[in-house]
Amino acid sequence: MPTALPTGRRALLLLPALLLACSEPPAPPPADPRPVRVVTVEPRAGGEVVSLTGTIQAETEASLGFRIDGRMTERLVNVGDRVQAGQVIARLDPTNEENNLRAARAALAAAEAQLAEAQNNYWRQAELLRGGWTTRQRYDQASQQRQTARSALDSAQAQANIAENRLGYTELVADASGTVTARGAEPGEVVAPGRMIVRIARQGGLDAVFDVPPVVKDQAPANAAIEVALTLDPAVRTQGRVREVSPSADPATGTFRVRIGLEDPPPALRLGSTVTGRMQLDGGAAITIPAGALTRKDDAPAVWLVDPATQTVALRNIEVLRHDPARVVVGSGLTEGEVVVTAGVQALRPGQKVRLLGAAP
Repeated sequence: MPTALPTGRRALLLLPALLLACSEPPAPPPADPRPVRVVTVEPRAGGEVVSLTGTIQAETEASLGFRIDGRMTERLVNVGDRVQAGQVIARLDPTNEENNLRAARAALAAAEAQLAEAQNNYWRQAELLRGGWTTRQRYDQASQQRQTARSALDSAQAQANIAENRLGYTELVADASGTVTARGAEPGEVVAPGRMIVRIARQGGLDAVFDVPPVVKDQAPANAAIEVALTLDPAVRTQGRVREVSPSADPATGTFRVRIGLEDPPPALRLGSTVTGRMQLDGGAAITIPAGALTRKDDAPAVWLVDPATQTVALRNIEVLRHDPARVVVGSGLTEGEVVVTAGVQALRPGQKVRLLGAAP
């Protein structure tokens, strides 16, 4: 049978175990600084080339519509058709206008007959007055009737001219050569005066149309030469000048619509083609960082900055003027000499220690 240990000896044996259980677990070793690539902010000289994407549109577009109302019986052109000046575009039912013209011509014939009768009566009264066979009163009445008949004839002639013009208005005629870009009514519809039947892009000039950010608009030099190239084939290119700038910004995008008048555009630049415009901006300092440095904070563009003293990172919002797949032009938020993380931005957290690649550990 085993012999029981004395109480004091048993306590001495349990003491190391109790001390081990009461001690705190050792602290984990500090995490190694995360390696990152950085770039030092340096303002870049002005004169930067900016590229924007736009479309080719006609210099002048006209919406053609009938001057009178009526039921459209035929539309002779469709979208994409080329039309010539004087070509008939569409027709209205002419029945009512033909009847109005016949009525006006009949009224004109009656007015001519009344004037002829009034003229004869006037000359007769004039001869009788010279021979003393009539009174001055009858002569004056004949003169007044002749004048009234002459005025009635003028009115009837004007009504006949109006009726004839309205009959001509039943045919919609192109006033200039061009290409049909849109249609607004179909045969069989009753159309109101002025309603767009077709829209025609007139020949004689092409514009490259761009939506330009405010900062680019403000930095653009006066009467700048702009190179416009076909996006699908950059070898197709031409030069242009600013022809029109919208005075107000688009409420949705905040950009300004700018139309560039093209000089001798090649045939490959067709209506609706997507083009790229390049322009040299005026001088002025600008900060440029790699596109990989850009991240977001509070739904706004931001970058990670490195504190050289503590080797820790912090997130800061910036204003982006423009960007492309390779770089970002910063409007505000960065100053010269600050260090920006360009690689590894998605794995950082505020206050985290980092190690700059290429620097001593």
